[in-house]
Amino acid sequence: MMQWAQLLSTQRFKIRDGKVVKAYTNSSKEGVEALRSDFLIDYDRVVFSGSFRRLGRKTQVHPFAENDHTHNRLTHSVEVASVGRSIGNQLGAMIQDELPASIEPMDIGSIVQVACLAHDMGNPPFGHTGEEALRAWFRDSENAKYLLGMSMQEINDLQTYEGNAHTVRIVTNLEMYKNSGGMRLTSACIGSLVKYPWTSSAPKGRIKFNFYQTELDLMHSVFEELGIRQISENMWARHPLSYLMEAADDICYAFLDLEDAVDMGVLTENDVENVLNPIIHEVMNRNGLTPMQYCRMLRGKAIGNAIKDVAHTFVKHKQEIMHGDFQPKDLLSVCSVEVSEGIENAKQLARDKIFMHPNKIMTEIAAFPCLGSILSLLIPAAFEYVKLENKQEINVQHRLALKLLKEDPILETDSLYTAYMKVLDFVGGLTDNAAAKMAREVSGIGMIK
Repeated sequence: MMQWAQLLSTQRFKIRDGKVVKAYTNSSKEGVEALRSDFLIDYDRVVFSGSFRRLGRKTQVHPFAENDHTHNRLTHSVEVASVGRSIGNQLGAMIQDELPASIEPMDIGSIVQVACLAHDMGNPPFGHTGEEALRAWFRDSENAKYLLGMSMQEINDLQTYEGNAHTVRIVTNLEMYKNSGGMRLTSACIGSLVKYPWTSSAPKGRIKFNFYQTELDLMHSVFEELGIRQISENMWARHPLSYLMEAADDICYAFLDLEDAVDMGVLTENDVENVLNPIIHEVMNRNGLTPMQYCRMLRGKAIGNAIKDVAHTFVKHKQEIMHGDFQPKDLLSVCSVEVSEGIENAKQLARDKIFMHPNKIMTEIAAFPCLGSILSLLIPAAFEYVKLENKQEINVQHRLALKLLKEDPILETDSLYTAYMKVLDFVGGLTDNAAAKMAREVSGIGMIK
């Protein structure tokens, strides 16, 4: 059985001379310095990162939305963090007798808040469609020649580009201390961030996974520090607080996507009312309210009830969760019927009406040639550079293309795999606007005024 004393570890890790070693913690500080806990330090590191800032120009549901109120990945992440903190605070108060003396009940909320805030930082341009576009390029038989000589584990990583895994890569490798431990977040926050604690080569890895080969050694150290049970090679049980992060994410995108759709005229307030009323358990007074004001009132009440329900559901299933053998797919699926069905009804309404909007479909179709054209420029260039013994012989176009990777250039010591990961770091880090602009420009169309 997992223990809170280990699961809430403030231990940080870094990379030194290619090996994972322990880094400092804040626990020994006193007085004013101690007012900023380790978990608040984690929060600040995420907020001030470039990867977090770029979420402001990345798709949540509606690409290139013209309405300023429509959610992007940044506003979504902030709202998820708010809901996650509330769930964590409530749970912390409910289990405070089980917590170690060094942990306050509110620390649970802070840990979940950090995980929620960071959970989408690895998403590429155009959201989940962008993930599919990147995978499709590496799975295309015409591009198989660029994978020759690579291990199956490495190929799986490339052919299953995963935003969740790239989030872990960002926080443990790319941001702040690049290649030396990344943000060096606490083990508790990293563990809570991981929904799919396995690699792309695991049985479910071609569907979802949370870490690439590049971050595997560090994740071994994190899970050992947290006392999380290893199920099989490169596969672990989930950190209990990851279920709260997941629930907060599901609540926000289920309910708030509907709100955006009303704002855009895709849904009516009656559509939203039919979905949310069973969760609210009361008739809301809409006198004098505009349709959007009414929807926001319904959404606020529904989220508040869902937060309470999730915390109580966690406590109800705490035994299985702490043993690492919780079988349902997520906490929301075993919440009260009103909440679980309400979430599912909201998602179904989105699938039926929002995701079928013509503007969304056309932009998602365009994501494939857009991202494909960028990979078709950079991957052949990386391939030639790695393979050439005399690097000066690389052709001019490829030499110019590689200059785009100025933040993390490909080195003579890079293998094909590490070179391609740098390309994916670059492409995945682009905003929607930057990716579209780059695709136009490399095609030559951008030269026409």
